[in-house]
Amino acid sequence: MRTALSILYRAAEILGAVLLAAIAVLIVTQVASRLLNVMVPGADELAGYCMAASFFLMLGPALRRGAHIRVGVLVERLHGAARRVMELLCLGFATALSGYFAWYWVRMTYESYDFGDLSQGVLPVPLWMPQALMAVGLVVLVIALIDDLLAVLQGRDASYQHAGMQSEG
Repeated sequence: MRTALSILYRAAEILGAVLLAAIAVLIVTQVASRLLNVMVPGADELAGYCMAASFFLMLGPALRRGAHIRVGVLVERLHGAARRVMELLCLGFATALSGYFAWYWVRMTYESYDFGDLSQGVLPVPLWMPQALMAVGLVVLVIALIDDLLAVLQGRDASYQHAGMQSEG
């Protein structure tokens, strides 16, 4: 199971990085095309979709690597059972909230697909396409939160607690 989860986190991370590279390609293409007095229709929109999808896809891997900004003022001062309870409360709340957002986003993506929603820009993009990547990112985040919640329930540390000391993958 650990191998499958590591592959999932790595795949989301790689896809997010590919989308960041696509943003760079779109920007360079726009700059070059402007120098040649040519317009690239929809490049701004596509770059925006890539940016949003990349951000969401990187949420789960960033959590696992300890890259999320966490306010640990209270949790870091606690020790033993009190710290474990606080970690469980925080992870439980984050899992529930992220789970709700993921459920909502998956539902909205399906509705966009079902209704045939298109973007309103120059390039009519089916909205379910960028929404689906964002939904996948939210689902991966929920899986990562559940993974850490189960670890803390089993008496182990959450992945982000020692992420700076070790590298995953």
